[in-house]
Amino acid sequence: MIQGISGAAGVAIGKAFVLPSWEWDLPDQKMDVVDLAKEFERLYEGIRTSRNEIETIKQEFNEVVGPEESSIFDAHLAILEDPVFMSEIQGIIERQYKAAEVAVKEAIDHFVTMFDLLDDEYMKERALDIKDVGNRLLKHLLGAPEITLPSDTQPYILVAKELSPSQLAHLNPNYVLGIVTLIGGKTSHSAIMARALGIPMVSGLENSVNLPVQTGDTLIINGDEGTVYVNPSEKMMEKYTRIRNQQLRKKEQLQVLAEVDAVTKDGTIMNLAANISSTKELEMALRHGAKGVGLFRTEFLYMDRPTFPTIEEQYEVYRHVVERAGGQSVVIRTLDIGGDKQLDYFPLAEEDNPFLGYRAIRISLDLKDLFKAQLTAILRASIHGKVKIMYPMISSIDEIREANQVLREAMRDLDQQGIAYDKDVQIGIMIEVPAAVVIADLLAAEVDFFSIGTNDLVQYVLAVDRMNEQIAHLYHPFHPSILRMLKMTADAAHTAGIDISVCGELAGDERAVPIWIELGIHNLSMSPQSLLRVKHRLLNTCAEEAKAVAKSCISMSRSHDIEARLEEFIEENTERLN
Repeated sequence: MIQGISGAAGVAIGKAFVLPSWEWDLPDQKMDVVDLAKEFERLYEGIRTSRNEIETIKQEFNEVVGPEESSIFDAHLAILEDPVFMSEIQGIIERQYKAAEVAVKEAIDHFVTMFDLLDDEYMKERALDIKDVGNRLLKHLLGAPEITLPSDTQPYILVAKELSPSQLAHLNPNYVLGIVTLIGGKTSHSAIMARALGIPMVSGLENSVNLPVQTGDTLIINGDEGTVYVNPSEKMMEKYTRIRNQQLRKKEQLQVLAEVDAVTKDGTIMNLAANISSTKELEMALRHGAKGVGLFRTEFLYMDRPTFPTIEEQYEVYRHVVERAGGQSVVIRTLDIGGDKQLDYFPLAEEDNPFLGYRAIRISLDLKDLFKAQLTAILRASIHGKVKIMYPMISSIDEIREANQVLREAMRDLDQQGIAYDKDVQIGIMIEVPAAVVIADLLAAEVDFFSIGTNDLVQYVLAVDRMNEQIAHLYHPFHPSILRMLKMTADAAHTAGIDISVCGELAGDERAVPIWIELGIHNLSMSPQSLLRVKHRLLNTCAEEAKAVAKSCISMSRSHDIEARLEEFIEENTERLN
């Protein structure tokens, strides 16, 4: 058994296919000065071909998993256009008279070495992006063929030193049972993509003295625990075959629940909606029984394009989503860019703390014409179903009133044009900033509903960047302070008589079910993949028992104790089911 890092959950059993390392051995020979122009033309042609290829891969991947995961390739396109990276290559050609491919290889090595020296796991993993882009460029300069994966054999477990997003995008999930890589962690792009594709993955085996795996070896990988078994014993095979079969049966059984209402054993009804970024995610959510859309992340309409979308373009997308929801509520969040979400055609100034900076509602209120255009498109779509508008990152009453003033202007324009819209459209806000929790009673008087965005709320309350591997262990969604803030927000909403929901990742965590029941939060919105699992938990939970458990958790002082009690409650219910 070899211990690694959990990249993507699930168990896989199968034969290994070891991917050869993508290494280049290039002669370091000088060029004649008269050949410089030719080398630069070869370089620029290689860049153009690589860019087109990445755009194609991005589009293909977008059709499989949606725009959020496929935006990974925006980083690759940015590297090809990065002036520092390109200047390094050009300088080597011009000053040292080296061939384009040699210059590219030296530039890759220079930046990868520099990134590897940084004491930051996230930056080390970004070095793989540079290698991926550089190797793609090298491939075109050398006229080298792609390393092809087996596609006409039995399904296999892919083993590689490292796996680039470009290589992963070409994988056929029907043939790839699992993935093992020596390099990488939970925040690597390949791990993110593996999770999106539902392929079990174990990473970070580079510290193993020797990885004794050859093509054809039998492997068991446990993506939940980050373990790999090489040529396991018959007893171990029997054990993990049972586990894998249980996972497959549970997946099939859960799908049966798509048409079943989410209600506890003693009659507490919950509404499970979906978080979506695209119409493709909406289709998946509807197949999994989503009751509407609790969070439509509209910023992805603004990405992967050269300019801001027009009112008409936005209206058509919103209308489609609202109509497909079939009368169920659709909560459309206004533009939430900044932080880790950037637009190529709208460069934002570099900030020391971008997550605390110019982003979300702050940009919308600064660029009111842009904001008004989006609100106009949403209002036009509101006549096709049940639409709600939600403002992100609200921290004051002034922001709500200023945003509503822009909304009134959009309504007035539509009235003058004789264009219909829902004049009673509901307005809500995201509760994701600690300040909003503290004044939740004041904010509740201004809006029709709250939606708690636990992802940012947890980060801001605990001052923990969960993408930073060095402090990720401090990210505790069940921290006592978080439970208190959830209760404060729920109490304020109930007192004001407004709706409240949760749309962050915690909504899709089945351990949190007792918390929502106790706090009287009956509207949850989550990723399409979490819907059936949470519904299954609800169907096998007694609300009165859950409330008792939640009350004891809210009185606890340590995150570990809270998590342990919630997990114990799940185990107790599971035992009764058996």
